[in-house]
This record gives sequence, structure tokens and C-alpha cells, in this order.
Amino acid sequence: MPKSEPFNLLAHNAAAWDLQALSDSPWSQPVGSDVITAAREGQWQIHLTPSPLPADWLGDICGKRILCLASAGGQQAPVLAAAGADVTVFDLSREQLEKDLAVAHRDGLSLDIVQGDMRDLSHFSDATFDLIFHPISNQYVPDIQPVWKECFRVLRYGGELLVSFFNPAVFIADRDPVYAAQGLVRPRFSVPYSDLEDLDSVALAAKQMRREAMVFGHSLASQIGGQLAAGFALTGFLEEIHPNPRFEIEKFMPSFIATRAMKP
Repeated sequence: MPKSEPFNLLAHNAAAWDLQALSDSPWSQPVGSDVITAAREGQWQIHLTPSPLPADWLGDICGKRILCLASAGGQQAPVLAAAGADVTVFDLSREQLEKDLAVAHRDGLSLDIVQGDMRDLSHFSDATFDLIFHPISNQYVPDIQPVWKECFRVLRYGGELLVSFFNPAVFIADRDPVYAAQGLVRPRFSVPYSDLEDLDSVALAAKQMRREAMVFGHSLASQIGGQLAAGFALTGFLEEIHPNPRFEIEKFMPSFIATRAMKP
């Protein structure tokens, strides 16, 4: 019998997000021209978590070189560009990047578009950016220390890294709807979590067939401690409850965590 092809995580997740983009998922719906017009007039907001980012986390962005890392979809980058920043969008999904290109063409914005793996920013020289904006996305790679190391490298000294990620506790519960129907949270998985290692073969194959992205639940030691180990100094921290809980456990604790860190 012929050997099966080895699983290509990057190709699978890129295709999964291409599908999300083509299906107009919530993270693939570009902002309207009215939002861009308002941003040009100084009225704008962006999101690391469902609520708008605190204004003091960004400050004056006019003229700043900003990397929107794994952040395509026609939402954050065009707003930052309209507000006066010099913006580069970097993402694994070509279709997500096309959303940003469409907004840029529609509204006459200047955006640099680069496709790639968030763990490899070799496309950029050292100290290229003043700010990196990295909303929830590192759950799509199994190892995040390379992400922090690359972010540190491409930031100038004094530059800032704004990140959001899932509270690792959301990954521990059994997702069988039987338990949710009873209002029960049954711990089943440990952290760090991996779809590839923790799902049984049937569930994993079904997820692949549905063309859903594979996810990884990273520990706080990797998420926050990893930034510190890369050389960052933590300057801000916030949590947020999921406005529409998907899992029973999300009714009892914040799902989202965001950090602000500086390259000293």
C-alpha cells in the first residue's frame, strides 16, 4: 500500500484560514469605508480582545512603523494605516491578506503585505518596527518561543509588543455537549494542549475533514514567561470574559488575556 503523506500543519492551517476568509468569518469581514474615513479624521479603535484596546496602550501612532503579525482580515491594519501609521501585514493565509489588499485598494491606503509563518520573520531586518500588533493567533503554532524571539529582533529598542491569547484553562475541558447540557465542566486535557496529540484519531480525522485549523493551548509560562525570556519587559496586562461563551468553562473565567511589553 502507498504511504500516506506526512501531515503539513502550515499548509493545513493556511488552507483552513483561506476557507474562513472565503466564508466571511467574523475575523474576515473588512471594515467599511466609513470606518476608514473616521480613522483619517482621528476617530478610531482597534481590538486585541472583544473590547476596544485602551487608548494608552497605543498612544500616538502617526508615522510609526507597525507590524500586524498574523493579523490579516481587513480589520486592524487598514485602520492603523488610515490613522497615519506605516503598516505591514504579515499572515499565513493568502485569502486573509487579500481582505487587507481589497480595503487598501478601495480606500487608497498604503499597506505592505507579506505572507509567511509567524515564527520566521527573516523577511525583515533587525529593528525594523516601532510596534508589533499580534492579536489572538499564536494558538495555531505548536511552539511560540520563536515568535517572541523574532518579535524582539525586529523591534527597535523602546518598541512595543501588543499581544492577546487565550487563557490556557479554556483548553482543559471535555467538549462533549452532554456535559455542557448539564452545566458541567469535566477536565480532560492538560496544558500545554495540542489537537495533534490530545485528540483521538477519529476526532482528529474529523477535524481535518472539516478543514478546521489545528490549535495548541500554550501555558502562561510560554505566553508570558516566554516574552520575558526573549528580553521583553511587561508593561501592561488585561483579561476579558468571552461575550458569547462557546464552552461551559468560559462562563466562569476570562477567556482572553492581553499583554503589553517593551523591548528595553
